[in-house]
Amino acid sequence: MSTQTMPQKQTPEDALQAANTHFYTAFESLDLAQMEAVWAHDEEVQCVHPGWELLLGWEEVHDRWARLFANARRVRIALSSVWVRIEGNVGWVACTEHITTAFADGFDDSMVQATNIFVLGEQGWLLVAHHASPLPNPAHSTVQ
Repeated sequence: MSTQTMPQKQTPEDALQAANTHFYTAFESLDLAQMEAVWAHDEEVQCVHPGWELLLGWEEVHDRWARLFANARRVRIALSSVWVRIEGNVGWVACTEHITTAFADGFDDSMVQATNIFVLGEQGWLLVAHHASPLPNPAHSTVQ
């Protein structure tokens, strides 16, 4: 007699984590269409890239991603310290991004603390806010 395992039903936390993964996959792909698919497209969305000003509304957020993608040749992101929380139809993911970016004139390595806020709707979890703050580079920091 063979033993069959029943497929596991995806938990809301798993679905939120999958949406967060899709965001980072879109980021690494440098494909604007993929990035468009993970975001809500309304005037309430917001985005803060490390060291930059607040972007409000889908048009500003979209335009900045287009500029970022146009200037980067390759991006690789590894996540650590991922924390997921859901309250009703709002979920957020806090994580540390370890980013390597290749440009025409060289590479940049950085660590960033990010919070991504998603809202659950008919299309699933859509990103409504991304806030990323630079972390000190451990190779350049000193303990005092």
